[in-house]
Amino acid sequence: MTSLAERHQRFFDLHQSGCFVIPNPWDMGSARMMAASGAVALATTSAGFAFTLGRPDMGRVTREESLKHAEDIVRATSLPVSGDFENGFADAPDEVAETIRLAAEVGLSGCSIEDMQMVDGNPAYAFDLSVERIGAAADAARSLGRPFILCARADGVMNGVYDLDEAIHRIQAFEKAGADLVYVPVPPGEAELKRVVQSVAKPVNALAAGPLRQLTVAEFARIGVRRISLGSMIARVTHAAIAEQMEAIVKDGSFAKLSAAASGDRINDMLAAGAGETDHE
Repeated sequence: MTSLAERHQRFFDLHQSGCFVIPNPWDMGSARMMAASGAVALATTSAGFAFTLGRPDMGRVTREESLKHAEDIVRATSLPVSGDFENGFADAPDEVAETIRLAAEVGLSGCSIEDMQMVDGNPAYAFDLSVERIGAAADAARSLGRPFILCARADGVMNGVYDLDEAIHRIQAFEKAGADLVYVPVPPGEAELKRVVQSVAKPVNALAAGPLRQLTVAEFARIGVRRISLGSMIARVTHAAIAEQMEAIVKDGSFAKLSAAASGDRINDMLAAGAGETDHE
């Protein structure tokens, strides 16, 4: 049986060397299938979870809903789990710190905090406030008395709010503020990702999306990336399948594309294998 303490330590150890992929399930079933497929850790996806609730991403899910969802993912497998917690569900640094403490209580081994406001247009927090928020989150993480990987995100490049220079300025400050891992989602290309990695001493998370989808795990590793996230990509692949299947059925009256379905036996076997033996103490 894998205890939570063992999972937290394993997650910490994964961030000390090498390069690993952390896929993002959106429910307990997808978590178990990812575990059965060989994942070494999991992270929630704010977008993927929002889709299951019939909502768009970016601030439409509450902290309470996200914590309950994260606890379900922790219970689903014996793997360590990190939470995708958007802006920490708060503007004020002390409230972001409270989110970290609550994340720990539901069994998460880490979480990520973005520097985007969850209001129309999703502007970035001012630089100083962004750094203060990460500092408060880092202090809360260190007060837990056990390993907890805090990932500080600079999302302005992905959202078109600021340029790569500003993103690097921010992650360097996040590093000094106590983040364990830094993350600039979707820089324009491989050269820009190298700049990000070379700008900090702390481990870097990269997102396998946009132009970076063309890189292999080995190529990410050679650049120096420590952790590769999939974000909502696999969830969106499943939604693409829903759209494609329904178009064929409704528009063409054809069921032929359903032949691509996985067998029920295969799914059942993966769900059983992915559950493992868990201990949610």
